[in-house]
Amino acid sequence: MAETFANPVIPGMHPDPSICRVGEDYYLACSSFEYFPGVPIFHSRDLVHWTQIGNALDRPGQLPLPVGTPASAGVYAPTLRHHDGRFWLITTNVAPGGGNLLVTTTDPAGPWSDPIPLPGVPGIDPDLAWDADGTCWCTVAGVSQLRLDPDTGRALDEPRRIWSGTPDGKAPEAPHLHRIGEHWYLMIAEGGTERGHAVSIARGPAPSGPFEPCPDNPVLTHRGTDHPIQNTGHADLVQAVDGSWWMVLLGVRPRGGTPGWHVLGRETFLAPVTWVDGWPVVGELAIDQPVPPWPTHPVAPLPAREDFDTSQLAPHWISIRRRPVEDCTTERRPGWLTLRARGGSLDEQDVTFVGRRQQDLYCEARVLLDTAEGRGGLAVRLDEEHHYEIEAGEGQVRVLARVGSLRAQAAAVPQPDAAVTLAVRIVPVREPGGPRVGPDTIVFGLCGADGSFTELAALDGRYLSTEVAGGFTGRVIGAYAASGTAHVDWFDYRPLEETA
Repeated sequence: MAETFANPVIPGMHPDPSICRVGEDYYLACSSFEYFPGVPIFHSRDLVHWTQIGNALDRPGQLPLPVGTPASAGVYAPTLRHHDGRFWLITTNVAPGGGNLLVTTTDPAGPWSDPIPLPGVPGIDPDLAWDADGTCWCTVAGVSQLRLDPDTGRALDEPRRIWSGTPDGKAPEAPHLHRIGEHWYLMIAEGGTERGHAVSIARGPAPSGPFEPCPDNPVLTHRGTDHPIQNTGHADLVQAVDGSWWMVLLGVRPRGGTPGWHVLGRETFLAPVTWVDGWPVVGELAIDQPVPPWPTHPVAPLPAREDFDTSQLAPHWISIRRRPVEDCTTERRPGWLTLRARGGSLDEQDVTFVGRRQQDLYCEARVLLDTAEGRGGLAVRLDEEHHYEIEAGEGQVRVLARVGSLRAQAAAVPQPDAAVTLAVRIVPVREPGGPRVGPDTIVFGLCGADGSFTELAALDGRYLSTEVAGGFTGRVIGAYAASGTAHVDWFDYRPLEETA
């Protein structure tokens, strides 16, 4: 049996992938929306196994996300390129007062430069490409284009529409311009980022066109199918070391009944590409995919347990909009993460929260929380109006649920000790079948010193899905402080089998 790898290659909320290769190394960037730090950066030696090596926007001065930044706003659709010995990353911050910006580095693990503002670049989804004489071309959703001085951020001319995508197509966006052979190829996403999402492409003799569309557009879409990977689009191309071509793209894995609910957000998938008559043909995009024809380079998974023994959090830990050191630190109590409350609950936009993306369809997270000085908990969050949590403090442990305008307490028991182990298990639905069955069940409980689990409440996972909440993000699981100060001794996240 042929060896396979599992798609998505970067699971969890990692949408809008942009990729480049330098020698035998591949680098990839994704959107991050209202979370800080922003724009996760990944590295791979084989296109299959990826390690997050940093975040391009990891300083408050690089990424202003005011408290009023709506959920699913913030940082959209970066483009990552390597040119003239440097890495260049262009993206859009759609937070109040934001705009398009450009950062550079010689080391993609960071640090990255302070942002260069791009006031002459309109819209979202900016792309960068350089032609043979060194001219830098910036193409944005729409699809419009201008020449750019990347060192200063100055637009050298007015934006000009160069292609509108498929006639009557919705939302032409995510342009990426590549010189391949004798043609310049302009690849876009269209059809909206929901079930109608698609990848289309055109080609022309110069970066500015004129562009002729591929006669077989869209070159990739799963709309109108029952394929387990849906919403396929927002793609980028890369040529591997052996000369073969590959596509990274976003997709989702909806589950349950009708209409199907995806909960992890849009994830990064990998598919092979061949060229026929000068046009790309996308090969199979499957959950179990044949491995590329070269040696693989497996990487260590993220550690299951974080003991907070270092002064800096690992790059996969994220917070909502900001992370002031006075509210989130490992320095106050060695070996613990201290969280000082700002907002009083996850309903508020300014809340102290540290979490990681849910990357497995089924998983368990546990946290040892000391609430002697306050109140806090363990949450599964989609946005301010869609979250579940187990909260301890003031002598009580409660399970809380927020769905839209509804707030409810699902369970409450006396708190056994100031330091408690809170747990959440995300498991298959207990009564599968039928058109109205959700994607999973979210079970909250307390853990004993012997590791035993006492269930307090089981909640329907569909209400923490994009199909219910809207927006562009996926679930994040993390610890938070709601009052005073909460201390986190450790945080443990592990995948569960479907039979859990």
